[in-house]
Amino acid sequence: MPTDCLFREDSYLKDCEATVIAITEQGGIVLDRTVFYATSGGQPGDTGTLILGDGTRLPISTAVYIDAQKTEIAHVPADSAALPIRIGDALRAEVDWEPRYGRMKIHTALHLLSVVLPYPITGASVGNTDGRADFNIPDAGHDKEAIAAKIAEMIATDAAVSSRWISDAELEANPGLVKSMSVRPPMGTGRVRLIEIEGLDLQPCGGTHVRRVGEIGTVAVTGIEKKGKQNRRVRIALV
Repeated sequence: MPTDCLFREDSYLKDCEATVIAITEQGGIVLDRTVFYATSGGQPGDTGTLILGDGTRLPISTAVYIDAQKTEIAHVPADSAALPIRIGDALRAEVDWEPRYGRMKIHTALHLLSVVLPYPITGASVGNTDGRADFNIPDAGHDKEAIAAKIAEMIATDAAVSSRWISDAELEANPGLVKSMSVRPPMGTGRVRLIEIEGLDLQPCGGTHVRRVGEIGTVAVTGIEKKGKQNRRVRIALV
């Protein structure tokens, strides 16, 4: 049964009521609905807690997809020994908000970075306070301060960030929407999620984002590394 991924419609949900619908052989707990983002696209799965009806608190170390279409999520307990949980149990799922919100800022900032550097993306990583993107850049000589200044200009617009869905066929008809060479949007369910930064950017993405770019604050470009003949890794961090 697919997990209702509430974070895709509202990244600001911190908790939700849910029911256990399966427990994997590895001890992962599958819920009918969740606010936990599952590891994907360079963004790690959320940590948090499952709170059972009797008040027992079960720490969760991450969340992962267990199917190729990314429709089912398993919550991985920090300690899977003798899980005090059964299929059918009702509980409350709570994410650790501070790291989640930091990742929302960084992930949105990386989208802005992809506007400043309009080159194919070959890899990315989202952290709590920093992140990086790898670009297939045919030339060198990019300046950290100049890139940071352009990102700051976009953040100053406080542009709205929103999501919407298009069909698989619509994405196939508009391949230019896909910036990443390493992570392809999950297809096969009939629809693909787009993230739009008003007036600035539009691309497929399943990650969590802030509602307005002004929430990001100040971003520094902390490094530009050569990773190959044409590959450059650009690192950013919240200041």
